[in-house]
Amino acid sequence: MKLEADYRPEFESLKGLLLAMAQERSVDVLLRMIVDRLAERPHVALARIWLMAPGDLCSECYMRADCRDQTACLHLSASAGRPEADPSADWSRITGRFRRIPVAAPRGKVGQIAATRQTISIEDIERDSRWIADPAWAQREGIRGFAGQPLVCRDELLGVLAVFTRIPYPGDGLAWLRLIADHAATAITNARAFEEIENLRRRLEAENVYLQEEIRGEHDFEEMIGESPALRAVESKVQQVACTDATVLIQGETGTGKELVARAIHSLSARRDRPLVKINCAAISAGLVESELFGHVKGAFTGALERRQGRFELADGGTLFLDEVTELPVETQAKLLRVLQENEFEPVGSSRTLRVNVRIIAATNRELEDAVQTGRLREDLFYRLNVFPLVVPALRERRSDIPRLATFFLARYAKQFGKRVDAIGPDTMELLVKYRWPGNVRELQNVIERAVVIADTPVLRLDPELLRSPSSGDRPSSPARTDVESLAELERRHIVGTLERTGGVIQGPTGAARLLGLHPNTLRSRMKKLGIRGPGHDMP
Repeated sequence: MKLEADYRPEFESLKGLLLAMAQERSVDVLLRMIVDRLAERPHVALARIWLMAPGDLCSECYMRADCRDQTACLHLSASAGRPEADPSADWSRITGRFRRIPVAAPRGKVGQIAATRQTISIEDIERDSRWIADPAWAQREGIRGFAGQPLVCRDELLGVLAVFTRIPYPGDGLAWLRLIADHAATAITNARAFEEIENLRRRLEAENVYLQEEIRGEHDFEEMIGESPALRAVESKVQQVACTDATVLIQGETGTGKELVARAIHSLSARRDRPLVKINCAAISAGLVESELFGHVKGAFTGALERRQGRFELADGGTLFLDEVTELPVETQAKLLRVLQENEFEPVGSSRTLRVNVRIIAATNRELEDAVQTGRLREDLFYRLNVFPLVVPALRERRSDIPRLATFFLARYAKQFGKRVDAIGPDTMELLVKYRWPGNVRELQNVIERAVVIADTPVLRLDPELLRSPSSGDRPSSPARTDVESLAELERRHIVGTLERTGGVIQGPTGAARLLGLHPNTLRSRMKKLGIRGPGHDMP
């Protein structure tokens, strides 16, 4: 097609593009629209848009030597054109040699446009080829002109828009390219804002489900179950502190229900209509914990492709539950202390200070005095957290609650698994009450769940093996002891009790060694060391 010297009708036809850009809310769709509509013009061979983005995303870059600090560079984000020398070439791809261009690269016209924020145009490449990186390609494709315009909105450099033409680039065309570039920059900024709003809306919808249901989902009982004096004392303290904004420090062994207590405090407080946000400080790597707590801005570190809200922002107006708080890195503890003192913080990578109104409930299963002495917990943070200490009793300290808890879990899992298991046998209940429960309520819950899975009668009967704990030498038939025993005495009593139940048999499928999880020779050695004699006072 012969191109007329009068280019103006072609640019006039792009007026509709300006309106379409203003209405688009997706950045990717917008960029694609711009380059496609520009490339439809008969005189345009190739149209491309580069956007500014972090500069450390590529493992290899042929222009790395020209990139001064490698923190930000131009990323090819949209491309469209019509190759003539090689019709099979794909000019819409955004990979290849020019996918990354350093700002102010001495060899690149696009990088110079970004650095100076000034237009660069080549009216006729045949007379002026100093800015052409590949003159052979330009000659093959009949490229005659070039123009590039910075994309700037509110004094922020967003990227570069460039076109290659098959006619000498007309001087008056720069005004139209500048108009398109200015509209494009505004449209990109608006589309990013719309996308961020939409992402926040979706995130908030998902997070609201998390905020309202996460703790309920992790706990299989909806309220604290039991009537024991120890539990009643906890409930009384919960009632006392819930109506205040005091910081609460919950201590207790693993599996006692510290998280459940935190939810009860929040549910009874004036903040109950705002979210309760949980973070397990022990489950997050030291490098990410600050981002989880305080959030980060786009580009704060490798992989930070968008702004992220931290847990403090999510909990604004509500409650933040810091589980296993002693596992926080000491550096992060200093920032947490500032939030507790001043209710403000800066997201990672940002200099903007955010203020929040958050109530803190912390929990730990460690001895805090020891954590302070060893330097795992800052002393000043300990005093900030320990405003209202609350200790959750171990299950062995509230044995009268075990039947109600066991019955509750039985009904739940029988319904969940579709099994008809209606009651717990008296012998089984006695075993449950006498066992020490080193894993507390969580261990009881798991034991009942396993027992229901294998149950084949309406009355639940428990295999004593289910009560074996890797961290405890107690057997379910051993009554609770209140006196202090040595480890050897506990082990001796444990072995003797097992031998009594097996009639002195050590080996075999029903022997004491199998029940104890020991090799028969190992058991004989332990018996000899502890002075335990077999039947007839002879070693079996």
